[in-house]
Amino acid sequence: MTAPAAPARRRPFLTARWESLVLLNYPCRREWLEPLVPSGTELDTWQGETLVSLVGFLFTDTRLLGVPVPFHRTFEEVNLRFYVRRRGPDGVMRRAVVFVRELVPRVAIAWTARAIYNEPYLAVPMSHAIALDPAHGGRAQYGWRHRHEVFALEAAANGPAAALEPETEAAFITEHYWGYTRQRDGSTLEYEVVHPPWRVWTAASHSFRGDATALYGPHFADLLRTSPRSAFVAAGSAVEVHVGQTIPRRP
Repeated sequence: MTAPAAPARRRPFLTARWESLVLLNYPCRREWLEPLVPSGTELDTWQGETLVSLVGFLFTDTRLLGVPVPFHRTFEEVNLRFYVRRRGPDGVMRRAVVFVRELVPRVAIAWTARAIYNEPYLAVPMSHAIALDPAHGGRAQYGWRHRHEVFALEAAANGPAAALEPETEAAFITEHYWGYTRQRDGSTLEYEVVHPPWRVWTAASHSFRGDATALYGPHFADLLRTSPRSAFVAAGSAVEVHVGQTIPRRP
């Protein structure tokens, strides 16, 4: 008996490479996150803790519907995110991220993401300094400015990056292949993010500097003043972001 053919994957809306990721991860009170959870999803936890992550990385070779956009192919992103899950129509649990805020240096990118996905993007001046090699480690730093405040997120890694081990915190943080975004009418947009498992380091050193109150609010700003429970660096890979599907709002 011949197995049914797998459904054809739709053409991705966006393709790029996400490179030199810095991920600082903080335990967070559930009551701070619950008002932000999109309809149809629930908070996901690692060993019973709800986490938020401050993530910096570099977009390269960025294309929309396969077409490179002049002057917008390479740029930084820094986001603050947390983790949710939803059981898909196939019965498989979809582990996903929700963004509190996403920062990029290009106004057109922020406008497009807000218009198409209603993602909380903000355009700010940004910079990076990266000397990171999967075989030897190195350092990645991301900087930005907002309302006269100067920010810096950085981490260092030693030796070769390692393959992800299943059921580890590094796998929980990096292996979320769906995104959910609350829409203006209360519904939820679900979209798939496709990439291979990343090779990672546990950061040898890490830091975040800046008063983030104006960006994320006082609760998250206070959280980012504490020491993260973990910090990872990932080499990154090619990625595909697919067109979203709407999940109706629950009655």
